Amino acid sequence: MPVPPGEPDLDAPVSAPPDHTTPPDHTTPPDDTTSPDGPARNTEPDGGTERPDTGPGDVDAPPGSADTAAPADPADDEKPASDDPDDSEPVAESPADPEQVLANFRWRLDPVTLREVVDDPEELREVRERLTEKLATALDNRSRARLLSLRAVASRVLGDLDDALDDGRMALTYAEATGELRRAALAQARLAHVLRWRGEFTEADRRFAEANSIELPDRLRAALHEHSARCCYDQGRLMEACHHFERALDLRGEQDTELLARVRTGLDAVAARAKESGFGPYPRGWEEVLERDRPPVPARDGGQGLWGYADAEGDMVVPARYAEAQPFREGLAWVREPQTDRWSLIDLAGATVVEPTYLAARPFSDGLAWVVRDESGWHAVDTSGEVAVPPGFADVRPFHKGVAVVRREGWGAVDRTGRTVVPTRYHGFHTTLADGHYVDGFTEEGLAVVDLAGRKGVVDRNGQVIVAPAHPALLIHPVAFLATNSAGNWGALDRRGEPLIDPMFHHPSAVVAEIDGLLADANPVL
Repeated sequence: MPVPPGEPDLDAPVSAPPDHTTPPDHTTPPDDTTSPDGPARNTEPDGGTERPDTGPGDVDAPPGSADTAAPADPADDEKPASDDPDDSEPVAESPADPEQVLANFRWRLDPVTLREVVDDPEELREVRERLTEKLATALDNRSRARLLSLRAVASRVLGDLDDALDDGRMALTYAEATGELRRAALAQARLAHVLRWRGEFTEADRRFAEANSIELPDRLRAALHEHSARCCYDQGRLMEACHHFERALDLRGEQDTELLARVRTGLDAVAARAKESGFGPYPRGWEEVLERDRPPVPARDGGQGLWGYADAEGDMVVPARYAEAQPFREGLAWVREPQTDRWSLIDLAGATVVEPTYLAARPFSDGLAWVVRDESGWHAVDTSGEVAVPPGFADVRPFHKGVAVVRREGWGAVDRTGRTVVPTRYHGFHTTLADGHYVDGFTEEGLAVVDLAGRKGVVDRNGQVIVAPAHPALLIHPVAFLATNSAGNWGALDRRGEPLIDPMFHHPSAVVAEIDGLLADANPVL
């Protein structure tokens, strides 16, 4: 099976630290390595590929790989060779794959506009034409998402912003259909960069922010912050630009010399503009960038000691009449009045949506909230109070993308109708990412670390066991799983649960470094 572009060689487990005296000859993967901002090369390994793990048959073989070449004709060995080499017809060289060419394309960063400048537009136009040819035969969502977003890159740099916008939006549609986090994030970021060049800053800012998930590799997150900074620079939001540049450096500054050079160019541009017009407005909050209205927050009336809700200016918009008040989620909040032990549901105006009914209630998520009415246990209700998931659970976690972790006789998961999708046979869910972030349940890609008798494994939101519970500790990496053996040494498994790096390291960070060494040496940034 071909190795996915930008991912480790899944068929070659590492049993010893690689010899770095002779650098490996990596090829530049076309899938993830060209950036939405333009296909900048980087000599460091790619820790942030666009492709997430996939099962057999789902990977995209790199152009020109042995797996995509036509098989040799055995009869060719029997054909007589020409006595005179001049008698043979010249064989035309097949042109390089446009994705490979784009991955190696070089441009200059204008120190004033912070936009990419190409020295040979005609070469880029030829690349775009050949991407169009490849699109004619690409039928699956992954390929079309990749090729359309790369064509958007070429059109943007060439200044054809209407075409770039059309391709960027269509690429995002295909990418989201795959359900793959990194692919969708890259498509969203490439679209955001087109919007920035068009001056549509509000949507550009929002899309950069939406794409920047903590579950993405640090390299890609750093790139998203870098280009968010450039977008803020265009708007005169120079303090906010500095904030994003700093976040990019925090994530990858020491490991990525090209990123460091670009950020220095950006900060020089910020300093020069600030001398002329100042640093602009204060940085915006996350909710403001995402264009989300900040809901009222619980606030206590000092006189009566009761709770109500205050707006951003501190004015009470829902009177203080509750003994307890939960934060608003999805426009609704659970409250308890002093005269009852039951929780009721109110809307943003303070009007009652569900009368005092429940002994316990948890905030809404994914349109559902867990509640307890009596000894029958937790059940889920919708925004009108109708039962969506029948009672019977001893403990529950919020719904996310249609699935919630629950405990009955053991821990498992149910969908929005109450159907069991992960059997309740586990002793716990302990989903932790390689960078230390904890996830309450399933990741964005639908993976969770489960515990069975003290041993960790991985299941997906459909209940499929990806890694059998056999490891004392296990972390989710963007392209692999980090796991320990009985001796406490760390190694790695690929996303199919097969051995990738033998457990010989004392700390997971050393395994991450080894995975980076197995990845292609190109930069999949914007």
